Amino acid sequence: MHPYEELPMNIAGYFLAAWLIGFHLWMLVKKKSAKDFLVKFPRNYMWGAVMMGIGMFWFWLLIIPGVDDSPLGYLSMDLGEFNSAKKFLVVLVPVAAYLMISEVRDFLSVRATGLLSLMVSAPLLYSSFQDWPTGKLLIPIYAYAMLTAGLFMVGMPYLLRDLIGWVVKDDKRYFACAGGGLLYGIAVLVCNILYWGGY
Repeated sequence: MHPYEELPMNIAGYFLAAWLIGFHLWMLVKKKSAKDFLVKFPRNYMWGAVMMGIGMFWFWLLIIPGVDDSPLGYLSMDLGEFNSAKKFLVVLVPVAAYLMISEVRDFLSVRATGLLSLMVSAPLLYSSFQDWPTGKLLIPIYAYAMLTAGLFMVGMPYLLRDLIGWVVKDDKRYFACAGGGLLYGIAVLVCNILYWGGY
């Protein structure tokens, strides 16, 4: 079994709850600095380079061929009929990462966020697969939202810039988004404590 398939639902739930509560609480408590960061984030090259490097390295770990006895091969996935392409991908992915970071500077942080959203959604979905405790759908709903948003961020990164601008322009919209995310995180945490311990 792949490590994703062995990930307990409650562990994934704690990570998701920590992210949602921490990020949205910061938005509420540090409103001015959060707004400033969010507005500048789409064109923040440093954040983009770091996040793109992490995302591409994570993807590279999934497609490494023939290193099952090595710690590097821990996350290696079976690609079925595409396994023969691994020997090319293991070289092409680092090259693509370098070219993305060095040449695609426009909205790099948004594209990197999209890539990480796609990568994170997989273990979240695996953790809740075929488990039916109360509130279980909170994780896959968020994961599919991340998948959808990630595709748009990679392909049309300017949409996130426009969305951030629209949200921060009005305090009611800003607090609705921050408060909604915080409540979602609290709901995940409550379900995790009460129902997901054995999953």
